[in-house]
Amino acid sequence: MKAKVYLVGAGPGDPELITVKGRRCIENADVIIYDYLASAALLKHASEAAEKIYVGKKGGDHTLSQDEINALIVQKARAGLTVCRLKGGDPFIFGRGGEEAEMLVQKGLAFEVVPGVTAAVAAAAYAGIPLTHRKHTATLAFVTGHEDPDKKKSGIDWESLARGIGTLVFFMGVKNIADIARKLIAHGRSADTPVALIRWGSTPAQQTVTGTLDNIAERVRKAGLKAPAITVVGEVVQLRQTLKWFENRPLLGKRIVVTRAREQASDLVQRLADLGAECLEYPTIRVAPPDDPRRLDEAIGNLADYDWIVFTSVNGVNFFFQRLFALDRDVRALHQLHTAAIGPATAEKMRSYGLKSDIVPETYRAEAVVQAFGGVDISTKKILLPRAAQARPVLPTALRNMGAEVDEVVTYHTERVTQDVEQLIAQLEAGTVDLITFTSSSTVNNFKALLPPDDFQRLIDGVAIASIGPITTETAVKTGFNVHITAQSYTIAGLCEAILHFFSENR
Repeated sequence: MKAKVYLVGAGPGDPELITVKGRRCIENADVIIYDYLASAALLKHASEAAEKIYVGKKGGDHTLSQDEINALIVQKARAGLTVCRLKGGDPFIFGRGGEEAEMLVQKGLAFEVVPGVTAAVAAAAYAGIPLTHRKHTATLAFVTGHEDPDKKKSGIDWESLARGIGTLVFFMGVKNIADIARKLIAHGRSADTPVALIRWGSTPAQQTVTGTLDNIAERVRKAGLKAPAITVVGEVVQLRQTLKWFENRPLLGKRIVVTRAREQASDLVQRLADLGAECLEYPTIRVAPPDDPRRLDEAIGNLADYDWIVFTSVNGVNFFFQRLFALDRDVRALHQLHTAAIGPATAEKMRSYGLKSDIVPETYRAEAVVQAFGGVDISTKKILLPRAAQARPVLPTALRNMGAEVDEVVTYHTERVTQDVEQLIAQLEAGTVDLITFTSSSTVNNFKALLPPDDFQRLIDGVAIASIGPITTETAVKTGFNVHITAQSYTIAGLCEAILHFFSENR
């Protein structure tokens, strides 16, 4: 098959606004050539083997010129590679996608255009501004805000825009906002016309400044608003007073570090993002199978000898079943066993493999499992405990004291991750982090190890610390952290609830 270039609209900033086809293009690409305004979070969908090339343009600082970008696309396509040209917003709306498509036609290269959600529509919607509304306007125009104010002859029909179009959306017009307002008023638009500028629309950094044509430039200057931003002019801007929704989210503007293993972080990141937070993913651990699986294989081979199997984590369930399947067995091998799980998340993961938990304790720690076994006669019973290396001894010790024979088997272990340490330290140095989350003792210990010992206290000064439960909190305190938040329910949902309560109380 011949190589093909996909001109993909990345959407306005919120990575969830990528289209289904756009995401598939990212997943299947050999090379991803991406812009400044394309969310870096989208690169997580790329294969590990994909080459990722940044060609962003920011405030006149161009990594590559447009001609150089065109040449790069041609070079990669001619090498027989599938190229995803990832562009902010929509590639054919002020994205120079048309020029790139023309170039591909001239070079005889196959291409497809994958439209994206344009920033004009998304930024306005996230600011609570419908661009069209039956009671306010039936006409809409997209206009460049980049025109040089000293240009002798404008390429924009200002009189038609001022008098004939209900809603105007200017792309990248922050620098020229005073000139834009002046020209609209000069060509007949009322000075009282509502205006809104939306910076970083649809992202946790979204900022909106409103006013009218006669005062918006001064308001933008006082607010210190910079590019990238969309400008909306028209009566529909008034609807923001009642329709504003995105900026009302309780954690908007909060920057929260997530230290959980990347494979497990999605639930926490999603929940915090839904509350408005900007999540900075700096995983401190990686979860991996045991280096030598023979001990686990032996236990799986002798499942008929056990009376109970107790899972203490989602990871324990996942790695146990991965090994079970690798040995060409399935859930039927556990049909005679009684089961127990620490917490609803572990029980839910068991159910996903077709296994129901007979015991789910009221709280989500080893001590509660011991209490849950209080009414069960496990004397002389044989219990399989597949769990992490170096796990706490509370549970097996208590079960043995109750007369059970406990077989602890290492099912997985955690490894320290040191990726992006410089970037993390830079964020802490700049004082841009509001909160750090810890979901296990290993995330605490490994995070502490990432920071220079002499600078540790200075770097975390003023940063709130959130822990998923008392065991993690105890580790954090011993390690030198001042813990501000400890979840009452030791789950991701409980942690998010505690974080929300903390910021509500300390608004």
